[in-house]
Amino acid sequence: MSQPVLAISLFFHIVSTVLWIGGQIIMALLVWPEMRRVLKESPALYQLLNRLRQRFVPMSWLALVVLVVTGLSQMTADPNYDGVMQITNEWSRVMLLKHLTIGLMVLSGLVLQYGVVPALERTSLLVERGKGDPAEWERLRRREVRLTWFNVGLGVLILAFSTWAGSL
Repeated sequence: MSQPVLAISLFFHIVSTVLWIGGQIIMALLVWPEMRRVLKESPALYQLLNRLRQRFVPMSWLALVVLVVTGLSQMTADPNYDGVMQITNEWSRVMLLKHLTIGLMVLSGLVLQYGVVPALERTSLLVERGKGDPAEWERLRRREVRLTWFNVGLGVLILAFSTWAGSL
């Protein structure tokens, strides 16, 4: 791969990393705590969280696709790369750990996006109408928070693996 193409690929890889992992970290560390502090446990808080989620989710999935495409092209251009599923050196072992972590993060994100969030939204509507179980809503909200923090931790781990592989 030519040097300019590799540089462009790396640029888009870094931008996508900032969007995907950075976005989750900013939401978890800054946005959610401050929104909860200002809006308390009100319907406005969850409406705002839902709106932010609706804007962030498509961007994060696009970033993930860009990360996969650019990451695969960069990986094959790396001198440590010996071929698909060739775990022959420290770099390939670190890359395997990184890719397993990415897979776990994607799986966790799918559970969050297609399991927990829709259930939380349904339960929120029912609770607002006096027909839902507030305890169920609280259980789902705690699960959402745990999965979000789990994803943030996985994101940091991915960055650590990337740094480790880059130093080899």
